[in-house]
Amino acid sequence: MTGSRRRCHVSRGWLEDGERGSAAIEAVIGVPAFVLFVGLVIVGGRIAIAHQAVQAVAADAARAASIARTVDDAQAAAAQGMSAGLANQELRCAATHLTLDTTGLASPPGVAGTVTATVSCTVDLADVSVPGVPGAHTVIATMTSPVDAWRADP
Repeated sequence: MTGSRRRCHVSRGWLEDGERGSAAIEAVIGVPAFVLFVGLVIVGGRIAIAHQAVQAVAADAARAASIARTVDDAQAAAAQGMSAGLANQELRCAATHLTLDTTGLASPPGVAGTVTATVSCTVDLADVSVPGVPGAHTVIATMTSPVDAWRADP
């Protein structure tokens, strides 16, 4: 076999002749799916952070209202606590709403009462464009704070 040459076929691994261009097709399918997944993770994280922040703001508003002596003072203190809490949490809400249950302030001395604050915040998600996700999400949290049973009458 001195005059004949043998041809050796070298395999190119996963890229055989019939599979040319398959990496581009995989990228066309896989990259948008990955980007969608990352977008959903970002939206979920923003909603979770907003929910935690609104819970903290509701607790601040309920505590501020429970220290007040009158219902009017409680409303004002809760509104101020909500505004300060949202600023401290650096949460930008498209719309906010505060509902306060101050029936515990009317309880006589020696009887325990509570004040409940419900805070809602509409979080703007328009800057994260993910198909199927609305442009805004409303987060609602309710917190209760005890009223001092031995407080002085107003």
